[in-house]
Amino acid sequence: MENYEKYKDEVGLAILIRKTEEKLLNLYSRGKLFGTIHTCIGQEFVGVSVGRNIRSIDKIVSNHRCHGHFLSYKRNTIGLIGEIMGKSIGVCGGKGGSQHLHQDNFYSNGVQGGILPVAAGLAYAQKLENSNGLTVVFIGDGTLGEGLVYETMNIASKWELPLLIVCENNLYAQSTGINETLAGDIVGRANAFDINTAHSNTWDWPNLFESMTNSFNEVRKTRRPFFHLVDTFRLMAHSKGDDDRALDEIKEYKLRDPLNIIFSNKQNDNEFQKIVSDVVN
Repeated sequence: MENYEKYKDEVGLAILIRKTEEKLLNLYSRGKLFGTIHTCIGQEFVGVSVGRNIRSIDKIVSNHRCHGHFLSYKRNTIGLIGEIMGKSIGVCGGKGGSQHLHQDNFYSNGVQGGILPVAAGLAYAQKLENSNGLTVVFIGDGTLGEGLVYETMNIASKWELPLLIVCENNLYAQSTGINETLAGDIVGRANAFDINTAHSNTWDWPNLFESMTNSFNEVRKTRRPFFHLVDTFRLMAHSKGDDDRALDEIKEYKLRDPLNIIFSNKQNDNEFQKIVSDVVN
């Protein structure tokens, strides 16, 4: 478990995200939450890989599955849960809900594809201000059917914007597999606009951390857009209970899930169990 010792803080943050979202699902099942909830259980290390590279001058734009991204940036569990419960202690006073979070330089919106030109606009402002900051925007494989994605890539490349696009490929758009919707190579779509790319996954999470740091450094150095594809898998339903995926496939990925593996390997580790207990409490 050498990698665990090296990235203990990052693993702790991933646990915080998972336990927070499990709490949200529990609250929903008890009728304490209303509306919709899209959890990132199984995808936690994507947000963590980004959050560990964020500086105060950077901006983050997220999507409908934003809880993990937000917690990786702010670690504000009370503000997040309060917001989703519609409480005044929420980060937006209980008015934004699960999908529309804002605190400091973090913004999220549930419109698929619509957030990408907004992020490009923020990056353009950073360029005009000669800022050393960058804007990172999260999209999913289900967003790749939106024309705005490619229009924004074109402009970001032509105008040389400091924009990092992180694409979380969890293999499904709701319950429709990418084999039914996408043709060709995902990173090739960014390459077509003269945008450099990287490709990682959440199962080899130590490599994901290092690769994501390289992607941030590339944007900071070149002041040009970069596209980072991260393969992952969502262990829970798209939104609460709407899941038509094969149960055998979900079971397979639960066994591969990095946090589940860490939980299993560390079940007799008192220090680790204290970390988990502190998070839960």
